[in-house]
Amino acid sequence: MRGVKASCGAAALLVLGGCNRHQSALTVFGEEAATVRHLTIVMLVGAIVIAAAVAALMIAAVRAPEGRLTLSGGMRLIGWAGGVVPVVVLLGLLLYSLPAMRPLPVANGDLRIAVEGEQFWWRVQYQPPGAAPIVTANEIRVPVGRTVQFDLTAGDVIHSFWIPGLAGKMDMIPGRTNRLIVRATRPGTFRGVCTEFCGLSHALMAFDVVAMEPATFDAWLANERRPAAPAPDTAAGAQAFAANGCAGCHAIAGTPAAGQIGPDLTHLGSRSSLGAGTQPMTRAALVRFIKDAPAVKPGARMPAYPQMSFNDAQAIAAYLESMK
Repeated sequence: MRGVKASCGAAALLVLGGCNRHQSALTVFGEEAATVRHLTIVMLVGAIVIAAAVAALMIAAVRAPEGRLTLSGGMRLIGWAGGVVPVVVLLGLLLYSLPAMRPLPVANGDLRIAVEGEQFWWRVQYQPPGAAPIVTANEIRVPVGRTVQFDLTAGDVIHSFWIPGLAGKMDMIPGRTNRLIVRATRPGTFRGVCTEFCGLSHALMAFDVVAMEPATFDAWLANERRPAAPAPDTAAGAQAFAANGCAGCHAIAGTPAAGQIGPDLTHLGSRSSLGAGTQPMTRAALVRFIKDAPAVKPGARMPAYPQMSFNDAQAIAAYLESMK
C-alpha cells in the first residue's frame, strides 16, 4: 500500500511539474495551441467515458448469475461493443478533428520569421513585407492578432522547434525548410525549446517568446532595424572585442564586426536572457560566458579564452550589455 501511495505521489509530481505558466501546452496564447488543447480535452473525456463503460460492463459480467449470458448474446455484445461502437466513435473523432488540421491562411503582407537551429542556439531573421530583413538571435517576438509564418531549417543537425503555448512542434532539418503558421491571441512572455536531441547542450537550447500588442511590436521592430548604439563609456570594451577576434564570429550592425558563425549581438542588451534562454542577462553571466562558454554550455562551438584578462572580459560585457 505504501508503494502504491509513493507511485501515485510521484506521478502527481510529474504532472504538476508540467503545469507552469510560461512553457505549457495547457497555458495557451495561440490559436493552434488552443485547438490542440480543446481536442485533447475532448478525447480525454471520451477516453474516460469509454473506460467507465468498460468497467461497468466488467462489474455487471462478474456479478451476473451463471448462465445469464448465452453464446448468441455474447456474440452480439462482441459485435456491437467490439466492432460497431469503436468504428462509429473513431469515425466521429476523425470527422471532428479534420478541420483542426487545416493551416491558417497566409497573405503576402504577413510577417515571415526565418529561424535556423544551430548547436546550440537559434538564428532568427525577421522578414517584414517590403523591407530589409532584420537579424537577431535566441529570442522571438510576435505581434498579437497577426498571422506569422515561421520558415524553419537547421544549419548542422536535426533540431525541433516548439513553443508549447503557441503551436505544435515542427522539425528543423538541414537542407529543408518547413513552414509553421501561427497567430498569437494574447500578450505575454513565454518559452520555446528544442525537442529533438541535438548534442551535449540540447537541454540548454531554449529561447524566449514575447507576444506583443501590434503597435508595441512595430516600435520594437523599428528599433531593431537601427544600428547598435553602445554607451559612450564602453570604448575600452569595443577595443577588447576587436582585439580578441570576437568580430570573426559575431556581427554588430553599425560596426566593423560582421561575423556570421555565431549569434548576432547588435541589440544583445535588450534581450531578457543569455546563452539561448539558459542564463540571466547580467554582467556576471556575460563575463562567465565570454571567458569560458563551453563550461556554461558543453559542446558549444565558441572557444574558451583563458588568456583573456578579467578586466577585458568585464569591458566586453559592459560594451555588449549597453547595446539596447
